[in-house]
Amino acid sequence: MKTVGMALALGLLLAACGPSSGVVAPEEQAEDYKIVGYVMGRRSLDLRRIDATKLTHINYAFANIADGKVVLEGEHDPANFATLNALKADNPRLKILLSVGGWSWSDHFSDAALTEASRETFARSAVDLLVTHHLDGIDLDWEYPGQPGDGNTYRPEDKQNFTLMLKALREHLDAQSARDARSGPDTYLLTIASGANATFLEHTQMDVAQQYLDFINIMTYDFAGSWSATTGHHTNLYPSAADGAPERAANTGVDEHLRAGIPARKIVLGVAFYGRGWSGVTSAQNGLYQPYGASAGSYAYQTLVTEYINHNGFRRYWDDDAKSPYLWHADSSRFITYDDEESLRHKADFVKAQGLGGVMYWEHSHDPDEVLLGVLFQHLR
Repeated sequence: MKTVGMALALGLLLAACGPSSGVVAPEEQAEDYKIVGYVMGRRSLDLRRIDATKLTHINYAFANIADGKVVLEGEHDPANFATLNALKADNPRLKILLSVGGWSWSDHFSDAALTEASRETFARSAVDLLVTHHLDGIDLDWEYPGQPGDGNTYRPEDKQNFTLMLKALREHLDAQSARDARSGPDTYLLTIASGANATFLEHTQMDVAQQYLDFINIMTYDFAGSWSATTGHHTNLYPSAADGAPERAANTGVDEHLRAGIPARKIVLGVAFYGRGWSGVTSAQNGLYQPYGASAGSYAYQTLVTEYINHNGFRRYWDDDAKSPYLWHADSSRFITYDDEESLRHKADFVKAQGLGGVMYWEHSHDPDEVLLGVLFQHLR
C-alpha cells in the first residue's frame, strides 16, 4: 500500500463531508467522488487484501437487530473493526461505517421503527456500537420498508416510520459528534442502501428522508436472477435493445431517485463485483433474455476472470446498448451476467456526467486483486 498524496487526501476529506458541507465548487468535484466498498464480516479480514488509498468509505456488513437494538453477531466483528481502523494509517480520511440489516437481517426493522420509544432505543444502541468500536457512521440496509423482503414483518406505517427512524439516528449521531468534538468531515455519517426501483420509492419518503442522510447507495444490481422469468443483465447501465429486454437499468433507477427529490450529489451508484448465471438456456441471442432451466448461482469476479471469461468454452459478448458484458457457453447452454472493467468505465463516466456522488460496490472479497476497484479509482479519484 502506498502513502496518500496531498491531492488524494484533500479529495477524501471532501468526499466524507456530511449534509452541511454545502454546494461543491466545480474545481473540487474531480476530487470529491466517493468510492464505497462493502466488506462482508463473516470471516477474519486480511489487511493485505485492502488498499485503503483507493477507497473513501468502507461499509462493514452486517449488524443485526435483536430486542429492538443493533447488535453484533459475528465472532470476528471486534477484531475486524480493529483491522479496518488500522487502514487509516494509509488513508487518514477513510471512513468506516457499520451496516445494519441486509437481505437476511431486515426482519425486525419495522418493529424497531414503530414508535418514538423504539426508535430511540434503536438509535442509542447504534451509536453505542459506533463509539465502542471507533467507527465513523451508520449505514441502514432495510430491505425493504413497507415490503416483505425475505419474509420480514412490514407495515404501511413503515413509509413514515423509516423517515422518523433516520431522523432519530441523525439527532443521536449529531449529539455524539458534539460530545466527541467531531465536526466538518469528521461528523458521524448516516447513509442507506436503497432499492433501484420505483417500488422502493413508493414505500418511502425520500424527498424528506434524504435531509437526514449524507448519501444514498442505490443497489443498481440484481436486476435478474433465479427469480426472473428469463436470463438477463443483472447490473446493466442502460436498457438493452435485445428482444424481451425490460426497461430496468441503473440509469432508470438513478432517474427515479432524482425525480423523488434526492439531490444528485447524494446519489451513489451501485456496481457488482460478482456475476449471476443460468443453465439450460435457450440459444437465441446467445442466451440473452431467454428462458432457462435453472439458476446457476453467483460468481466472484476473480472466479470469472480465472475460469469463465473466454475460458473453458465460455465466450464474452458485449451489449453496446446496455453497456454490459455477458458470457455464453453454446455447448452447455450456460449464460452469465456480470460487471467488468469496460462496463465500470462507462458507469464512472455516467457518474461524472450526471453529477452523482460516486460509486458503491458489493463486495470487496469478490475482487481481491482489486482489478475492478482499480478502474473505479483511476476514473473517479
